[in-house]
Amino acid sequence: MESVRRPSQGVKNIIRFNWHFYLLSVCLLIVIVLLNIFFNSPYLIFGRILFVLLAAAILVSTLTSYYVYDLSGLYKLKWLERVAIKGNSRIVNIHSGFDETSVLLAEKYPDAELMVFDFYDPLKHTEVSIKRARKAYPSYKGTTHVNTDSISMNNNSVDNVFAILAAHEIRDEDERIMFFREINRILKPGGSVVVVEHLRDVPNFLAYNFGFFHFLPKSSWYRVFKDASLGVFDEFRITPFITVFVLEKYGA
Repeated sequence: MESVRRPSQGVKNIIRFNWHFYLLSVCLLIVIVLLNIFFNSPYLIFGRILFVLLAAAILVSTLTSYYVYDLSGLYKLKWLERVAIKGNSRIVNIHSGFDETSVLLAEKYPDAELMVFDFYDPLKHTEVSIKRARKAYPSYKGTTHVNTDSISMNNNSVDNVFAILAAHEIRDEDERIMFFREINRILKPGGSVVVVEHLRDVPNFLAYNFGFFHFLPKSSWYRVFKDASLGVFDEFRITPFITVFVLEKYGA
């Protein structure tokens, strides 16, 4: 049965899993309004400016998330037509505790052998939003837990590896390098790795303000890929806010 994403599912999930940020922002807006009501000071103009900036930041980030996760076609996977993936491939999808893509990949490649791995470690990956997401959504059937430095598969045994909006949750760069070295180890020569991420760049700063620090700059990704002996075969954007890296083994 084909999976159907509910209307506004993406932005609703973001608000649901990050409600503490929205609550804090709303409380701050209320404080600013109360100060302007009960106090009369020339300095309150700065409060009004802060109110406008904060309200605008919340609105812009929410609308951007709605565009990216609900309107852009990110989860329709049509952008994968640019990546050469055979229908009978052996595919690994690796996520960081919240998996919205395995069922979609299974539908897109019904003749493929799909294996799903979850590297979430509550001691290392401490984002509260992931913990809430894990409680709200069950794991894909057959999902196996792996460590970022140890994927239980043979060398050169996989045609394609996907890491969709997941690898940035590995906050330590040395750990990210070990993770991609493991991906390199299990990847067949001529196979590909598809990494999908927000970047710490101007579009994401304009959209998410200081929240863009949760993302990684392109230079960091390239450094990690190089140290893991993976070359960037292709790079393109799904939207101004989402970048796709297609990787292959050096020398492949």
